[in-house]
Amino acid sequence: PRRVAQKIPSPVVAGDWPPARHARRMLVLDGCVQQSLAPNINSAVARVLDRLGISLLRESRAHCCGALPLHLSAGEAARDFMRRNIDAWWPLVMSDVEAIVMTASGCGVTVRDYATYLADDPAYARKAEQVASKVRDVAEIVADEMAALADWEANTVNRDVVFHSPCSLQHGQQLRGVVESILSTVGYRLHQFADAHLCCGSAGTYSLLQSEMADALRKNKLAALQATDANCIVTANIGCQVHLASEAEVPVRHWIELLDRQDEEPS
Repeated sequence: PRRVAQKIPSPVVAGDWPPARHARRMLVLDGCVQQSLAPNINSAVARVLDRLGISLLRESRAHCCGALPLHLSAGEAARDFMRRNIDAWWPLVMSDVEAIVMTASGCGVTVRDYATYLADDPAYARKAEQVASKVRDVAEIVADEMAALADWEANTVNRDVVFHSPCSLQHGQQLRGVVESILSTVGYRLHQFADAHLCCGSAGTYSLLQSEMADALRKNKLAALQATDANCIVTANIGCQVHLASEAEVPVRHWIELLDRQDEEPS
């Protein structure tokens, strides 16, 4: 319990969610851990996409993507979550939503593999393939609108940032350099650091169940990140965010927040 408590951040306000007003529509996975610990992230995504002419929809019946039970070798429980999410999303998948947007890379790497996990389920195999085909990380969505970002400006007080790319983003989904390009485009000074390919120690439930190794990995990662003298660490996965933030000397945020609240100082 004490270790779990160390990872729980102070409560944050989600902020406004824009009304659905655009012809372009996408669906977001609210998730479980992120929506509980940092509900501001998905709201920030909704506001950023709204500025880009995209309405972000939510489906309240969708919940955990299945990653956490997978980490615990509870395969059937994970597949139950997957089936529930497919059932919740299916009417929208069959309508005009362009994509299912993932705002936590750990969820994204899991939902992209729904077709693999449900390949032997005759009732869900085809649906799982269609759902997986619509999955996109929010960075991919924003990167496609790069021309529109030309007029966006970085926070003038906190331009110096360092990006920790989660294993599930850079290795699991092979999305290297996408977030970095976005942040550079809007004017952030992105610091490089040593051993950026290594894990921070979060790894889903790993940071709770393998605490000694997780803490050692975090110590090494934070030493490298904070050696840059950047005044904010940004990442793309809630697990990495809370794991790093519990010991970091500077704020740790989701990178999308830098595009949402560009006039505010990270806190």
